[in-house]
Amino acid sequence: MRALPLVAALLLGGCASAPAEVATTPAPPSAEAAKPPVALQYLYGSPEAAVAVRATNARIADYGVGRIKQRPKDSVVLAAVATMDAPSFEPCGNKPFAAVFDADETLIWNLGPMRHFAEKGTAFDVKVWDQWEKTGAGKAAAMPGTVEMVNRLRAAGITVIANTNRSAANAKGSEDTLRASGLGEFKHGETLFLMGDDATGSSKDGRRRAIASKYCVIILGGDQLGDFSQQFNVKDLPAAQRMTLATSAGASALWDKGWFLFPNPVYGPWEKLGWGDAFPSDKQWEPSQ
Repeated sequence: MRALPLVAALLLGGCASAPAEVATTPAPPSAEAAKPPVALQYLYGSPEAAVAVRATNARIADYGVGRIKQRPKDSVVLAAVATMDAPSFEPCGNKPFAAVFDADETLIWNLGPMRHFAEKGTAFDVKVWDQWEKTGAGKAAAMPGTVEMVNRLRAAGITVIANTNRSAANAKGSEDTLRASGLGEFKHGETLFLMGDDATGSSKDGRRRAIASKYCVIILGGDQLGDFSQQFNVKDLPAAQRMTLATSAGASALWDKGWFLFPNPVYGPWEKLGWGDAFPSDKQWEPSQ
């Protein structure tokens, strides 16, 4: 079924691409579909995904508890003038420690709207998503191992902060959703940062730096590269350059060493990839006649 690419940007609620960029043409009806789309089956229902997510959460908790034993000089938030080729970071000083996470498909799985869109075979609907942000408490689930991870970080004295592209206008609904998922209290403007908190739209860079001005951020977690730097989301950035940026020496020094990426095969900027982006021409193969 073709409703999924809708969901692909759906979660700018907590991810990288704005709802305005999402195609809104309804997909073919899928009420007769016996099963969810493959990507949803994998992420939300498979033990393979559960094991991978739980393992990522365990690495995060272990890293955070170990990292604070030796006060780092710098945060893992890139400074305003930094590039991946020449990375520099917001200084820590004597600031308290924090771990900053995206929300959607990083702290919680948005099971309610994902099923709704998939079953209806409809494209992303801004009005529906707005309702979800306001009333979704109890219909999202903490991802495997997330409650344990968050509790371990907090017990170690690390403040857990969510930086998500959910709307600031729906702050209470997001606070309620995170709490109902078992993740404890998040307070808008203190431990919950939302799109609309500043004038930079869906870019999280400004919010990250605002957090880093008050905290020594030792962990960034997300399911999209934009959860780490807007450099990965520059408009019209060619796929090959995006790959090079994400696998550069600067970025590679941070993956699993302060930056932690969660699996998400459901949506993301990679949906725009063509055959040549995913399959190098020199690897093309055809069976003999």
